[in-house]
Amino acid sequence: MRFFFATDVHGSEICWKKFISGGKFYEVDTLILGGDMTGKAIIPIIAQGDNKWKVTLLEQETILEGKEAVDKMVTTIMNRGYYPHVTDPDEVKEIAETPGRSDQLFAEYVIKTVQRWMEYADEKLAGTGITCYVCPGNDDVFEIDEVIAQSKTVKLAEGKVIWLDDHHEMISTGWSNPTPWDTHREEEDEKLLQRIEAMIAQLKDVSNAVFNLHAPPYGSGLDEAPELTKDMRLAYAGRSMVPVGSKAVLQVIEKYQPLLSLHGHIHEGKGTRKYRRTLCINAGSQYEQGILQGVVVELEPKKIRSYVLTTG
Repeated sequence: MRFFFATDVHGSEICWKKFISGGKFYEVDTLILGGDMTGKAIIPIIAQGDNKWKVTLLEQETILEGKEAVDKMVTTIMNRGYYPHVTDPDEVKEIAETPGRSDQLFAEYVIKTVQRWMEYADEKLAGTGITCYVCPGNDDVFEIDEVIAQSKTVKLAEGKVIWLDDHHEMISTGWSNPTPWDTHREEEDEKLLQRIEAMIAQLKDVSNAVFNLHAPPYGSGLDEAPELTKDMRLAYAGRSMVPVGSKAVLQVIEKYQPLLSLHGHIHEGKGTRKYRRTLCINAGSQYEQGILQGVVVELEPKKIRSYVLTTG
């Protein structure tokens, strides 16, 4: 069987569409999204009068003239993984002065986007025979799980043992070890180990299994991220890289030696690492550029026939 794996699309509209299109493009049986589906921020497009709007994207302020320019900016923001909100100074003031209003608005955009993505997948995958699994990651709110569960073609993989074919089972979790950002689905490695072990206990043949674990193994080279200072700034102008992966994930890979282990979480960590018989892959992420990174894997009984890292 052949599958296409990608991860960390972080709300990028174009990356989600590329992921769904990857089924036909790469001629695979199965699509697997490894975590962190949703965006990180709302970008306001604020009316200024005289048919003009102001927007600040990636620290660059732009004045837009006319609805066509606004529509184009909305698309740009969505493709970069943010949520555009066309508004006016009065609403901006109201949001700023109302406790919890900005969080409520963000949650609304998250849910609406995931609903739209499920509808898009249902339309594009209907009748194709392609199976699609997604596993929300540490950055994703729990409310999206119910939205995904309502899809006709996309299946929620979190915490489950799934048969990819007659020979290969897959376990999945989007939970990670602790991060500096105190995200929604993170926990100490001791608890993460228990979470993963509970799924492994249900496997029929762990040696032939695929581990879909959002956090990469600690010290694997797939988990190196820029070092941060105590005030969350880049240390040494971002030139210092440190391992931030999960020791629990490393432990289960070394102990059980599954056939394949799929990871994401650390966007800069694209690459592969072999632990004895286990091939570990971090697909990496360039979602802000609208680029979908991934890997096409072909499995045979008891072996990986081939794998190709992709960028497109």
